[in-house]
Amino acid sequence: MAIQYSHRLDRTFHALGDESRRRILATISRKGRCSAGELVALFDIAQPTVSKHLRALETAGLLTRHVSGRRHIFTLGAARLKEAEGWLQRHLSFWENSLDQLAEFLNSSDPELGKK
Repeated sequence: MAIQYSHRLDRTFHALGDESRRRILATISRKGRCSAGELVALFDIAQPTVSKHLRALETAGLLTRHVSGRRHIFTLGAARLKEAEGWLQRHLSFWENSLDQLAEFLNSSDPELGKK
């Protein structure tokens, strides 16, 4: 099985690689939507830092921004999460099948090797 990377998927995993960004996504997921100001208050971090994380998440397609006056409201962009999930599922299936095949081989070669 050939592993294929896409620029879009690279951005998604890069954005998900940061704990603060994952916490922001979890908060927005739980609340349904959040303004940038709410996130600043919830996380007690500087507004420019929150803005930087929101831009990274938005660029990766994990968030959608809606502007209402001066408020910027963020909601989840589920399509990119589903794309990342699909990539993970394909690779999880590959490794699970490989480990199952290894176990079968070990059991057929020497039954004692397959036991704990």
